[in-house]
Amino acid sequence: MNLQTERTRVKRGNKRATYDRDRINAILDSVHFCHVGYLRDGMPFVTPTLQWRDGDYVYWHGSSASSTIRGGRGLPVCVTVAAMDGLVLARSAFNHSVNYRAVMLLGEAEAVVDPDAKAEALKTMIEVMFPGRWETLRPMTATEIKATGVLRLKITEASCKIRQGGPIDEEEDYALPIWAGEIPLQTRLAAPIPDPRNLPDVEAPAHIADIVLGKSAT
Repeated sequence: MNLQTERTRVKRGNKRATYDRDRINAILDSVHFCHVGYLRDGMPFVTPTLQWRDGDYVYWHGSSASSTIRGGRGLPVCVTVAAMDGLVLARSAFNHSVNYRAVMLLGEAEAVVDPDAKAEALKTMIEVMFPGRWETLRPMTATEIKATGVLRLKITEASCKIRQGGPIDEEEDYALPIWAGEIPLQTRLAAPIPDPRNLPDVEAPAHIADIVLGKSAT
């Protein structure tokens, strides 16, 4: 599927652009924090939320009454996902940069209305972000499902930009006695902190360690 359209064609810095579906999927599957842009009453709004991918669709959720859900339902949206991987220090201020991976998706958001489909989508969210967790939880109630709105966007129009590596300076600047390089930026999971209201005999299940150590696939 060709995800490049006139709207998603990268014009500035196009050497860093890709429309490869596997690269886009990989970023969506590893960076779950996103921003959803939409119009409400003629004004642009951009809301941070969580996204997860299931096949050809990206999903996000919120309160059924929230402006994020109501503002995107059945309307054009722009979903962006980005991760910063490092600081790039050059020999001139102009050539300083950051390393990053970013995806932009465009399209019309669809509401997941059927309660069973909504429950399945929420189950997928838990298993994508917290592998092995779903079966340990109490079942969702009908009230909780009704109170939760779920939107999805089919991945048909998208672009991706990636910057990697060190600084790119003007050729004459390489002779200057100025340190240049890259400072990698890493995000990692730390040791779990138990809820103080856990029952005394409740121990952390194996999937908690798997999540922290990255043993479970997303």
